[in-house]
Amino acid sequence: MLSQLKFWMRVLVVLLGIGSILPSSPLLADESTKDDAKGRKESTVQVARMVIRGEIPERAGSPGLFGDLRPNLRQLVSRLDQAAQDDDIKSVVLRPQSPMIGRGKLAELRAAIGRVQAAGKKVYAQLEMATARDYLLASACDEIVMPESGVLMVTGLHAEVAFFKDTLEHLGIEADMMQVGSYKGAAEPFTRDSMSDEYRSQYEALIDDLYHHLIETIASDRGLQVDHVRRLIDQGLFTAAEAKTSGLVDHVIYDGEFRERLRTEATVDRLVMVDDYGTHKNELDLSGPFAFMNLMQLFTGSTEKATGNRKKIAIVYAAGPIIGGESKSGILGEQSVGSDTIVKAIRTAEKDEQVVATVLRVDSPGGSAIASDQIWRAIVDAEKPVVASMGDVAASGGYYISMGCDKILAEPETITGSIGVVGGKLALDGLYGKIGMNVETISRGKNSGMFSSLAKFTDSERGAWTKMMTETYLQFVTKAALGRDMTADKMESLAGGRLWTGRQAQKNGLVDQLGSLDDAVRTANKPAGLDEGEKPDL
Repeated sequence: MLSQLKFWMRVLVVLLGIGSILPSSPLLADESTKDDAKGRKESTVQVARMVIRGEIPERAGSPGLFGDLRPNLRQLVSRLDQAAQDDDIKSVVLRPQSPMIGRGKLAELRAAIGRVQAAGKKVYAQLEMATARDYLLASACDEIVMPESGVLMVTGLHAEVAFFKDTLEHLGIEADMMQVGSYKGAAEPFTRDSMSDEYRSQYEALIDDLYHHLIETIASDRGLQVDHVRRLIDQGLFTAAEAKTSGLVDHVIYDGEFRERLRTEATVDRLVMVDDYGTHKNELDLSGPFAFMNLMQLFTGSTEKATGNRKKIAIVYAAGPIIGGESKSGILGEQSVGSDTIVKAIRTAEKDEQVVATVLRVDSPGGSAIASDQIWRAIVDAEKPVVASMGDVAASGGYYISMGCDKILAEPETITGSIGVVGGKLALDGLYGKIGMNVETISRGKNSGMFSSLAKFTDSERGAWTKMMTETYLQFVTKAALGRDMTADKMESLAGGRLWTGRQAQKNGLVDQLGSLDDAVRTANKPAGLDEGEKPDL
């Protein structure tokens, strides 16, 4: 509630035209100027500390004005970048607590940690009960500490797929599904009782690449041999002492001792731990003619002050399943990508004279083929450069909307590809019979019952549906081949619904390079005509 009150006080200040901002925390101001008993000013160092927990969306969702209640990825990255440039901050402490994020977002945060380190500041990780996801974030830091009671769980990768065919049959439900592409197995859990050979082979290849990257990353971060890391992962569970002996953490130490160690290393009298660093954004100027622009940055997570005269790169977020019409956000933060919304955003960027390029940030498992195609067309029609940045997932329709961009960047462990088509329905006639429900139909037209939930497709309906899906698949493959400058045969060998990691996709030519959202922005700079070193507004 305090952060919300501060926010609305800032808004009131802007509306009244007073042009002032809330002061920084008086606690920090008092501590930083405190004198000792002899009248000597005590030396002080500030350390930024951030907790990373829970779901971290790509951008602010329905919470809107109160986005700080659940920080998004861009806000977290901006806070780390802010700490890197803040002369008052000596170092950064991260506390990963089971964040619900994929490997793409992990890579974004690891890259931001690297920028703090490049600024000459150490980054520490405090772990308590840590999973592999926590550890991948922590291993990017300079040092990892745990309390004596801490537990580390790095157990490798495990995937489970549930199959419901027999369950549905017990209920009297029949799944009538079709797919174009041997590997497009999204419907298999409803139509089979086990994996097909193609379905299993693609997931084994996917898990293999993610597993090897996990081992290689830990080995590189911790200076350990790959074989040694593989043996440690086979063990999986570690007490804090075991993790230290194995080289996975650096110090077994409690929080108070850790703070004292940081103070001693900094050779100062007093250490100030700035908890939740960057969340109040006191540094943003809400005065002057650009107050509203800076106010909007409170919502987006950007810490840069708007200048009003620099060139701009637009970031368009496509996060969630792709649907027709407007994008939607639920009260729990779930999001969908509406084709009308994204097309309008791309066209708005095209018309804005200050916008010199657009970065399309994609974190989507796909969805409507028609909606995906509309977004693809708007990107192809854009005269200004458009660069795609893939997050955790950019598969099926997520890849479709990316393939029209001038350049595509993915994280090493982004899940992408899945160039294929799947569709069908559940026939509920058997279920209705079990529960004593009778449904009578009246129809005109050979295929009028195509979308009925009562019965499976007739031969005529199946033929019409298959023809449409085959045409959609051919369009997908043809446009992908055109966008990637490949022959249709070459693209077909990569399509068929196959999933790829970002590393695999880059090797196969489905993406151009590996990198983060910031890398995508820098990639857009050159075709946008920006001079080297020229920094655009985002």
